Amino acid sequence: MMEVIIPVAVGAVAVLWTSLRVLREYERAVVFRLGRLVGAKGPGLIFLVPVGIDRMVKVPLRIVAMDIPPQDVITRDNVSVKVNAVVYFRVGNAVKAVVEIEDYLFATSQLAQTTLRSVVGQAELDQLLAEREHINQILREMIDEGTDPWGINVTGVEIKDIDLPQEMKRAMARQAEAERERRAKVIAAEGEFQASAKLAQAARVIGREYAALPLRFLQTVKEIAAENNSTTLFPIPIDLFQPMLQALSRTASGPSEDENAEVDALEAAAAEQALPASRLPNETALSEPTRKAKAE
Repeated sequence: MMEVIIPVAVGAVAVLWTSLRVLREYERAVVFRLGRLVGAKGPGLIFLVPVGIDRMVKVPLRIVAMDIPPQDVITRDNVSVKVNAVVYFRVGNAVKAVVEIEDYLFATSQLAQTTLRSVVGQAELDQLLAEREHINQILREMIDEGTDPWGINVTGVEIKDIDLPQEMKRAMARQAEAERERRAKVIAAEGEFQASAKLAQAARVIGREYAALPLRFLQTVKEIAAENNSTTLFPIPIDLFQPMLQALSRTASGPSEDENAEVDALEAAAAEQALPASRLPNETALSEPTRKAKAE
């Protein structure tokens, strides 16, 4: 009797052991009994009817990061680009993910690729480069809408890289360079305008105050002389030599008009009175410029 009970007990324990399953917190088991859906079980310890009556399909509920391969897309303004992205999703309903779709990972990948080509093809290149967050939001909403019947929840879509043709990169580089040059010229012109306005104000102040110009000149000389290896040419103001130059000019031009008038008046008086030549004023009575004029 014991020989029969022991094998039966061992067999029952083995069958019971094979009927127990342990699921992790992030796993669910979709159970089919004789081909018909029973429902989702887990997590923890679950029991399945042995001898192949119950079958389970294990479904993970963690977020999956799926890479979208580079897609050749022509944008709305006829620019050929390659775009790749990554989509983040998770299984929200394990039963739908098993029953409604054959392979939800492959199906989600294909839907993400086609949606990426469709959305990028409707956008212009500048919009694609400048409004990436907006395009990511549109992609997420469209992919989530397509995977919702499968029990898949899309949490995010991010465009990773946009590969442009070399010709387009060079054109964009030239455009950026021209824009930088334009801004630099505008800034330089504004600086010149402001500097000219300040110089005009300074000129008006210096024009009112004569001493301001020599002081400014000395300040400039001081700044130049701060370098030890520099040679400074110090011009002397011409105003210091003005009296000397005036005296030299009078000497070179001969007697003045007043001295010539004095000589002519004396000669006329002598002629009228018939004075002898001895009574005429001698040359010693005349000024030095007058004697020189008579000698000439």
